[in-house]
Amino acid sequence: MKNAILIISIFFISLASADGHLKSEQDVLASLEKYFEARNNNDYETVVAFESKTGTYGTNSNSDGSFHKPRQIPSVEQWKKFDQGGVTSVFYPEAIQLSEGVVLTRFYLEGVVTAGGNSSDYRTRVTMNWVKEGGKWVVK
Repeated sequence: MKNAILIISIFFISLASADGHLKSEQDVLASLEKYFEARNNNDYETVVAFESKTGTYGTNSNSDGSFHKPRQIPSVEQWKKFDQGGVTSVFYPEAIQLSEGVVLTRFYLEGVVTAGGNSSDYRTRVTMNWVKEGGKWVVK
């Protein structure tokens, strides 16, 4: 009987972790929400605090035709230049721990970007790597 209880307990514990309920994944999803809330509120000091001090790597298409972006060292000044006057919303976020201290997030990002007096809607798929740096989860 003790063995049956032990096996059932192990089974339920493994289900909890396999379903994305790891503490690291929950923490990263909470950080993701705060990160985009700060971006929407133009709170660039908080945005930068959620980015790796050793830099971030991005891949996205821009009007300049580039795709893979070089490493960016985050700064408030950089974010002020990037601000396009839009609001973004995260939909269907998922977090998957890849290894100790590394969590991948994936989600849809929808928003409105305003530039030069013109507004346009967009929807895109996003993946972000989060790493544990100085005891805190940050975007890499």
